[in-house]
Amino acid sequence: MIPLSWYLLLSLTLFTIGVLGVLIRRNAIVIFMCIELMLNSVNLALVGFSSYIGNEIGQMLVFFVMVVAAAEVSVGLAIVIAIFRNRLTVNIDEINLLKW
Repeated sequence: MIPLSWYLLLSLTLFTIGVLGVLIRRNAIVIFMCIELMLNSVNLALVGFSSYIGNEIGQMLVFFVMVVAAAEVSVGLAIVIAIFRNRLTVNIDEINLLKW
């Protein structure tokens, strides 16, 4: 059996890659993908803890997080498409909707 520390190390690595992607990249679609990577790393940690403890509540929580993530992606992608139709770019630096 694989120890819990390996799952947590992999989860931490994936979360770190996601945070770096959000901080470094300027493309809105890539930022959404990095946010999804962070959510999936949290799901991996939840499944690891749930398996280690022997309780299924963590795995049920993972399904809830996946449903919320799917809703977040659909709304976020719709917003990005609407911005792209108006501004013809998805670069975060070039989108200033609050400026006149």
